[in-house]
Amino acid sequence: MENPFDDTYFMKKALQEAELAFEMGEVPVGAVVVIDNRIIGRGHNLVERLKDVTAHAEMQAITAASNFLGGKYLHNCTLYVTLEPCQMCAGALYWSQISKVVYGAADLERGFNVMGTQLHPKTEIFGGVLENEASELLKRFFIQRRNLN
Repeated sequence: MENPFDDTYFMKKALQEAELAFEMGEVPVGAVVVIDNRIIGRGHNLVERLKDVTAHAEMQAITAASNFLGGKYLHNCTLYVTLEPCQMCAGALYWSQISKVVYGAADLERGFNVMGTQLHPKTEIFGGVLENEASELLKRFFIQRRNLN
């Protein structure tokens, strides 16, 4: 029997979080943290609303998941995020010792790969899951933003 809870399923959940950010006028990035096919943390960008440069989707989801688990380590957890994590979020993911990171669109300007940031050596990394959907949402946001200015 095929498992319906695959990377695409959970990336769609992260995209729903990104849509919430879009509706709030935030850069549309969404994230979920999953353990045993269960979402234990959700987040979307809240940088503008909270006036906090650290309020990225990943940071929100990491905090929620840590609170759920009652500890700082995210062993056996997977983060699904619509955009490749930045250097700051990669650092938080490193310290959380998360087991796996799956992202949608690559960030060729500010992503952890281009910045040369390393995740924890035991963390598996996969990119490109629903990349087109994640990229299109970001493009739509910035086109709309430019037209308002």
